Amino acid sequence: MGKRIIPQRRGHGSSNYRSPSHRHKGEVRLPKVREGVGRVIDIIHDPGHTAPIAVVDFNGIKYHVVAVQGMYVNQEIAIGPSAPIAPGNILPAGLIPEGTEICCVEIKPGDGGKIARSAGSRAVVVSQGEKTTIRLPSDAFKTISPDCMAMIGSVAGSGRVEKPFAKAGNKVRAYRSKAKKPIKVRGIAMNAVNHPHGGGSHQHVGVPSTVPASAPPGRKVGRLSPKKKKR
Repeated sequence: MGKRIIPQRRGHGSSNYRSPSHRHKGEVRLPKVREGVGRVIDIIHDPGHTAPIAVVDFNGIKYHVVAVQGMYVNQEIAIGPSAPIAPGNILPAGLIPEGTEICCVEIKPGDGGKIARSAGSRAVVVSQGEKTTIRLPSDAFKTISPDCMAMIGSVAGSGRVEKPFAKAGNKVRAYRSKAKKPIKVRGIAMNAVNHPHGGGSHQHVGVPSTVPASAPPGRKVGRLSPKKKKR
């Protein structure tokens, strides 16, 4: 019968693969305030995020936002169309000059920021018009509404990947906070009982690994089969 492969076991939702949300500090998003001035009262570490988290006070209400490079305690954070272009300030994307580095960008107005939130990541405003075009950290381009809010600057913690784990135990504890497995084994390296690609006298998948040209939309992803040479 075989066993369930790791992605299937992960989808089952057991405690081994579930994110320890009881250790997280709270929701990290752009403040729901659309205009005003807040103050950074603390910069903390959240086990569920790679970037430092800033605690910002807006009229007695505390929000957790992603900290940008150069942010400090007691810094004033301005939100709204009249906010100056300075690291940490939050403005509508349509009012940010071209070439400006931004982070924690909203995909839809009011969603709290979904793009460029990990340590060291940033997006760049490319062009302005009816839609605002930005370059994502993956170098892909995306158009968003000019009403989407974005934070000026790049996310802090860019040197996170420079320090080696050095020991396997350090990596296990670091990945446990994010509900990820620290070690990934290839399916072809397993036995046949553990994975559909396992077994055999040598390492091979055993079935065609390319997607057929006749595959329907939704399944036609990944490695596409080579096209026949046109005569």
